Amino acid sequence: MAERVRLVFGHHGVATITLCHPPLNIYDLEMRDGLIEAITAVRDVPDVRCVVLAAEGKHFSAGADLSEFGTAESIFDARRIRWDRDPWLPLVKLPVPTLCALHGYALGSGLEMSLLCDLRVASTDSVLGFPEVKLGMLPAAGGTQSLTAAIGPAAALPLVLSGRNIDAAEAHRLGIVCEVVAPEDLYGRTAELASQLARLDRPVTRALRRCLRAANDLPLHQGLAAERRWARLVASGSGA
Repeated sequence: MAERVRLVFGHHGVATITLCHPPLNIYDLEMRDGLIEAITAVRDVPDVRCVVLAAEGKHFSAGADLSEFGTAESIFDARRIRWDRDPWLPLVKLPVPTLCALHGYALGSGLEMSLLCDLRVASTDSVLGFPEVKLGMLPAAGGTQSLTAAIGPAAALPLVLSGRNIDAAEAHRLGIVCEVVAPEDLYGRTAELASQLARLDRPVTRALRRCLRAANDLPLHQGLAAERRWARLVASGSGA
C-alpha cells in the first residue's frame, strides 16, 4: 500500500480507506496508485460489507496536485496519464455501500472522490467546491456527472460554472451530503452509519444500489423493468 493511503479491515465487515497526506491531502499519482490498490483489495475480500472513505489531518482533500501537469509534455498528456491511472471507476463499481466522511476542504478532485460514494457525512467546518473553472479546466474526475446525478442539473450548473465554495449547511440543503455533524462527532457518526449498512443483507443492498442508479441512467420504463427483475432475483435467493 502506498504511503499516501491506509487500508484497515475493521469489525462487522467495515473497511476504511484513509487518505494520509496531510494537511491538505493533495491528490497526486502516489495517492491515486494507493487508492487503486486499496479499492482492488477491498473488492477482492468477500467479507467486506461497507467501505468508508476518510482522511487524516485538518482537511479531507484540497484536490489534485496541479504541479504534476507541469511534468508532462502538455496538459493533454497530463490528463491522459491521470485517466490511465484512474481509481474512480473501481470505486463506483464496488459491490458494497460506500460512505465518505468530509471535513475541512473538500475541493476539486477531493469533492469528486466523495461524490462517487453512495453517502456523504460532513462536519460543520467543511468547505466544498469545484475551483477548476477558475483555472480554465473542467472538474474532469467525474465531477460534472456525479454532482448532476446527486442534485440535478439545475442545482449543479451554478456551482460548477461559478467555481464558488459552499459550506456544509448549503451542501446539506442541496442534497450533496446526507448529514452534517459537529467535527468531534464526525467519525463516530460515520462509524455508526457504516455499521448499520454492514448489517444489511448484501444482495439487497447490491440490488438497491443498482435500482437507484438505474433511475439516473435509464428511461423510466426500463428502470421499472430493472427494478422488477432485481426484486425477483432477491426474492428467489439468487442474489442481485
